[in-house]
Amino acid sequence: MANKYNAVDSRTRSSVSIFIVAGLCCFFYLLGAWQRSGFGKGDSIALEMTKSGANCNILPNLNFETHHSGEAGIIDDSDSKTTVFKPCPPKYTDYTPCQDQRRAMTFPRESMIYRERHCPAPGDKLHCLIPAPQGYVTPFPWPKSRDYVPFANAPYKSLTVEKAIQNWIQYEGNVFRFPGGGTQFPQGADKYIDQLASVIPIENGTVRTALDTGCGVASWGAYLWKRNVVAMSFAPRDSHEAQVQFALERGVPAVIGVLGTIKMPYPSSAFDMAHCSRCLIPWGSNDGLYMKEVDRVLRPGGYWVLSGPPINWKTNYKAWQRPMEELQEEQNKIEEIAKLLCWEKKSESGEIAIWQKTMDTESCRAEQENSGATFCKSEDTDDVWYKKMEQCITRNNNGNSNEAPRGIKPFPERLNAVPPRISSGSIPGVSVEAYLEDNKQWKKHVNAYRKINKIIDSGRYRNIMDMNAGFGGFAAALQSPKLWVMNVVPTIAEKNTLGVIYERGMIGIYHDWCEGFSTYPRTYDLIHASGVFSLYNDK
Repeated sequence: MANKYNAVDSRTRSSVSIFIVAGLCCFFYLLGAWQRSGFGKGDSIALEMTKSGANCNILPNLNFETHHSGEAGIIDDSDSKTTVFKPCPPKYTDYTPCQDQRRAMTFPRESMIYRERHCPAPGDKLHCLIPAPQGYVTPFPWPKSRDYVPFANAPYKSLTVEKAIQNWIQYEGNVFRFPGGGTQFPQGADKYIDQLASVIPIENGTVRTALDTGCGVASWGAYLWKRNVVAMSFAPRDSHEAQVQFALERGVPAVIGVLGTIKMPYPSSAFDMAHCSRCLIPWGSNDGLYMKEVDRVLRPGGYWVLSGPPINWKTNYKAWQRPMEELQEEQNKIEEIAKLLCWEKKSESGEIAIWQKTMDTESCRAEQENSGATFCKSEDTDDVWYKKMEQCITRNNNGNSNEAPRGIKPFPERLNAVPPRISSGSIPGVSVEAYLEDNKQWKKHVNAYRKINKIIDSGRYRNIMDMNAGFGGFAAALQSPKLWVMNVVPTIAEKNTLGVIYERGMIGIYHDWCEGFSTYPRTYDLIHASGVFSLYNDK
């Protein structure tokens, strides 16, 4: 009898154990699914905000100023009136106000004018909320996002066909996969960057900021990231559907842009390296107008990389289906303009050519004057917003001639060192002490943000924007391989500080917040605005 009862008891305990184990398996499966979805605390707050519509009462007493000053206070919203914005029609899911395709086709095509910024008139502006595409999900965290993007977030397959043999992008089930290939590097960006690194000091922090013109899906910038180089990539909104959108969904810095007739929205002497990989920009035309614009934004000692036509035309003219004479003339023009700009050719191997801009700006200027070169007359070489490109060479000033490039330390040391524009007194009214104090204050502010939003630098937010960046103190305090910050300096800001931001080894752009930003909807995970509304009050 004892054996019988023991057997029954054993079976009972076994059943209970199986039940407990099954329950735990189910629990951890659901927990894992929740974590993999990225739907955490920040997302739940966002969802509640969305559900509540215009009634933003989730955190009614949140006031960042009181946290900064240490004084108590609450927001008095008794007199505030609520404005309700209705959803836009679904056709506006990927609407880009200043790069609208229909409006673009009404402008001339020469010099890519129709691909430049053309913003809607006040009466044509939308006053509704852009809807997400059906099935939109939280992007994958970095670095998985570099290689995979949910199909629902950018449901466009044309590049998977058009660039199939170049390994740009592949469609697999419910995701796009990015193998890291490009037109000039079908075997992968890593091997391509290794080739560049044999000539350019990419690994030691000397090269930190890069510009990718005609970036495609920005695989070059994506793979530079692990080498501690941050690339500002741009491409037009054209027949390569959603290329910049894919870049941003991957977590790579990018904007919609084109080299046309307007100067690029970046300060002079900003980038340590500029790059064109079969970007189809006519570098030799118009007396090298576009090369002169690259020269403006390239720091003395910086590098320019050109891969693809016309480099190595003798071997590839048949594959490119272009006449030998035409390609030879094109390369000859590029070589002549590079010499005029005092760019020394460091290497030409296969289809890759690399030039370096001289550090000896005084000797270069003497040579240019002897050759009859025309210099730009503008004293402010950073005044570029909606300004036409000119057939002239930009002088290196704004605290960036001779001493300044040598004063820029390798990254990450340069992040918190005093930038040359500050130490040279190039920004009126800004002393070294004021800059250091601003840096100190932003470290305190970001620490306060972390207490409120505990996932701010956990990796949940990859693409971050600072709408009024100042000296870049917010971005510097957040610096992490998990995220990047688009530092925006408003065109109406009292002080032009974007050059300082680049000297610190960060990236940014000029913009007027009365207009739409040059990006796609839903491309930033976190937007920081300090002083923006007071800056644009009554504008």
